[in-house]
Amino acid sequence: MGAASEQESIARTFVAARATGAALAAYPGKMPETLAEAYRIQDVAIARDGRRVGGWKVGRIAPELTQAYGDNRIAGPIFIDEIAEDDATMPVFAGGFAAAEAEVLLRFGDVGDGDHDIETVRDCIEEVRTGIEIASSPFAEINGHGPAVTASDYGNNKGLVLGPPIANWRERDLIAMPVEFRIDGVLVGAASMAAMLDGPFGSALFLIRILRARGIAIAPGTCVSAGAITGVHDIRPGQRAEALFDGQIRVGCTIAAA
Repeated sequence: MGAASEQESIARTFVAARATGAALAAYPGKMPETLAEAYRIQDVAIARDGRRVGGWKVGRIAPELTQAYGDNRIAGPIFIDEIAEDDATMPVFAGGFAAAEAEVLLRFGDVGDGDHDIETVRDCIEEVRTGIEIASSPFAEINGHGPAVTASDYGNNKGLVLGPPIANWRERDLIAMPVEFRIDGVLVGAASMAAMLDGPFGSALFLIRILRARGIAIAPGTCVSAGAITGVHDIRPGQRAEALFDGQIRVGCTIAAA
């Protein structure tokens, strides 16, 4: 089977499994070895899926793997029908991989076609909100075979919960903001954004670069889920996740089987 046919087959299998909620016992083909291969699979899957992309998740590549993969982050689509408001019920793949993550969400305004840096990219952002990313894949080992495999299945995304906005975010030190994450009321993670490479705006800058390289336009209103703050927390149907930002801003969701 040629590379293009292999990528088509992988994308088709993931799209079908996601549509039916079925688990995949094994990766459906030859695992991609590069991010370029992974994004080609992702592009085919997005086209086959047919739903509108409303945002993108950004995830960090482990430091020991960045040289081999030529980047420090990956990106994956978040479909508009999987972006929900606070306290929603969010589906995950029972028998697959499922986790929840506290994240800040940046909403783009007009990105334009010029170059940006870590400071000027802020001018492209209209709003910063709190949120929870739902990370789930039909393939339970999606995070166990390197970032290219993770990226190939929508970056392991299954939705986004929009929490309250962060007021006066331009004047605040977001990097120092404390964040806590609880599952069923039990604290499972606490951190700030200080460990997030160059922070959430670095994630926005990365996304602009990678999507331009892939020929994908960033429409005003597009969200970027900027990366896990307290960790990637395993979760299962029936559990409740809640993130607390700055000791006062809460966002939560209940997990169900897809």
